Amino acid sequence: MRKLQTLVAAAVAVTLLAGCGGEASPGASGGASSAPAGGSGDTLVVYTNSNGEGRGDWLTQKAGEAGFKIEIVGAGGADATNKLIAEKNNPIADVAFGLNNMYFSQVKAADALEPYEPAWAGEVDTQLADGETYWPLVKQAILLGYNSDKFSRDAAPKDWTDLWTKDEFKARYERVTGLGTATAQLVFAGILSRYRDDSGDLGISDEGWKQVEQYFQNGSPAVAKTDLFARIASGEVDMGQMPSSIIADREKSFKVSVETVIPSVGVPLAVEQIALVKGTKKKEQAQKFIDWFGSADVQGQFAKQFNSMPVNKSAQAQANPEVVDFFADLKQQDIDWEFVQENMGAWVEKIELEYMT
Repeated sequence: MRKLQTLVAAAVAVTLLAGCGGEASPGASGGASSAPAGGSGDTLVVYTNSNGEGRGDWLTQKAGEAGFKIEIVGAGGADATNKLIAEKNNPIADVAFGLNNMYFSQVKAADALEPYEPAWAGEVDTQLADGETYWPLVKQAILLGYNSDKFSRDAAPKDWTDLWTKDEFKARYERVTGLGTATAQLVFAGILSRYRDDSGDLGISDEGWKQVEQYFQNGSPAVAKTDLFARIASGEVDMGQMPSSIIADREKSFKVSVETVIPSVGVPLAVEQIALVKGTKKKEQAQKFIDWFGSADVQGQFAKQFNSMPVNKSAQAQANPEVVDFFADLKQQDIDWEFVQENMGAWVEKIELEYMT
């Protein structure tokens, strides 16, 4: 169990581009890629599942200062993926970002992405992406967090399965009411992968499906338009799923303290990517935007503002030290993502029809 330490308020409030005005390349140094200028009046449509917690507003503002006009269209990871695939013959989006490998591989398989190598490609680990059509931006850990004012480390759950197998946690955790988000799907990928059985239903043993059933039977259903942290603060629940980057800001906003659980098998790690949409009529401008957003300058600023862990090696110096330390020690769960990708659609359908009541 690890705590992603609450960061000082200044880390959230600092004006990252103070004094830079509309400059496109603020403070490039050390050989890192600088942020290129926009320079076109075209409005780029950007699909993303990573626009929450003020990210969309921040990006729109900073892109404008760099000379880009963008329109953010936000949706859950699965929903954004389906939208990109459905629109492949008449694309609306020009760029998509925030989706993880599992989602982008589906979009690529549908021939809805255009190969493009960003200017900053040499600054990232290409093994985290496909190195052709989608490229890595941010690492995100998918975690089980709990109210540390209610549970000591010794008394807290040690794994997801404790939630529905130990009486003290039953009805005290928030369980999802939909599987349209990347976070929810990754939680179930991490659980079901432990129970792989090629002769079982959809590649999962009966015991694995029993775990899913128990998850839904013993949890407190998520409340529409009510943040998990608000429910924790009110005492309605004590724990639930959360991506690593939101924790520090939510702790501050809702005045709660959260510890995170690292199971012995590790945690699912999502790598958010960016890609050029095939068929865009603003290809050159979209490429410039990708070069700008993924650059060390911008990714460093983004990391500092939103407590994220950038993949761009040259941007990591600007990331908050607590975040860098957290990921340095984090144990990643070994998941066969090809197996997950092949089965996730069917898993979601089964879960929604049989267990999500």
